[in-house]
Amino acid sequence: MIDGYNLINAWNDVFDLENDTLEDCRDKLVNMLSNYQGYKNINVIIVFDAHMVKGSKEKEETFDNIKIVFTKENETADNYIERFVYKHANDNVIRVVTSDYLEQRMVLISGGVRVSPRELKEELFRASKNMESNYSKTERDANPIMSHLKPDLLEILEKIRRGIDSEE
Repeated sequence: MIDGYNLINAWNDVFDLENDTLEDCRDKLVNMLSNYQGYKNINVIIVFDAHMVKGSKEKEETFDNIKIVFTKENETADNYIERFVYKHANDNVIRVVTSDYLEQRMVLISGGVRVSPRELKEELFRASKNMESNYSKTERDANPIMSHLKPDLLEILEKIRRGIDSEE
């Protein structure tokens, strides 16, 4: 579970709030976490504050299996996260990403696990490197039939493919 705006503000080397809109930053965050969620096979919930929006109702969206929650008027992401952890921590391991110290303490008291934005960024970086290396390995092994042939037979086949007389 991620405090969305808290994470965007904490990762000022990833998100450029001076030049990008908040919506662009949200989209970038969701896409980054989508890849991570797929690789780690976990559920991700991102909570964004909408408590300052007059008349705002709680709204949930799903993007690429990520649950995105916009809180209702007068409810912060912290309030939503605390309530969620309190309700679900007995049955699930709930990791909460926030840089807010008070929120981290409340999560721990309620049975959740705190994760700092820096820790999540490191996890995302490692997962991204692993995905790249796994993809590269998959590309190398893309032709399983050819990988099972003896080198001398591969050489003969390559000569045939290139139109080189194999008796030369």
